[in-house]
Amino acid sequence: MATEYDGSVEQVLRAFGDERYWRARLADSGADEAILDTLTVDADGGIDVVTTQVLRSDRLPGLVSQFHPGDLSIRREETWQPVRDGRTSGKVAGSIPGAPVSLTGTMALEPSGAGARLSVRTTVEVRVPLVGGKIENFIGSQLVDLLVAEQRFTTVWITENA
Repeated sequence: MATEYDGSVEQVLRAFGDERYWRARLADSGADEAILDTLTVDADGGIDVVTTQVLRSDRLPGLVSQFHPGDLSIRREETWQPVRDGRTSGKVAGSIPGAPVSLTGTMALEPSGAGARLSVRTTVEVRVPLVGGKIENFIGSQLVDLLVAEQRFTTVWITENA
C-alpha cells in the first residue's frame, strides 16, 4: 500500500513524534476507546509509539464476532528510524489479545515531488481453520481504508500545526 503526503518527510515524522498529534489522531479514529499507551522520541529522532483501540462488540462484523466474543482490543506498535538522507523507515506490528491474529509490516517514508510518499508492506495472519483467509482479506481491505484516513488526518494536522 502507498499514499502521498503534502508535507515533507521531516514534517510527517515530526508529526509522528508529537503527543498532540497522536491524541488528536486517536480521537478521530472512530474507535470506541483509543489510548496512547506510550510515545518515546529518542535524542536522535527515532520514534516508538504504542496505541490501543477498542471496538465494542455490537459494531463488529458477524464474521469477526463469530470467532472473537466481546469487545475487540487492537494493539498497534510503530517504530520509526531517524531521517537519514531525506528518508526514513519503520516497522509496524498489530495484535488482538486473545485472538489468533497478527500483523507485521515495514514502512518507508521518502520524498515524492513537493511532499512525501509512505509505502507500507504488511502481512496479516489469522490462524482460524477454513475462514482465516476470509478474515485476512477483510482486515486487508480495512487497512487500505485506514491508511487513506490516516494520510488525510496527517495532511490536515501538518497544515494546521506547521
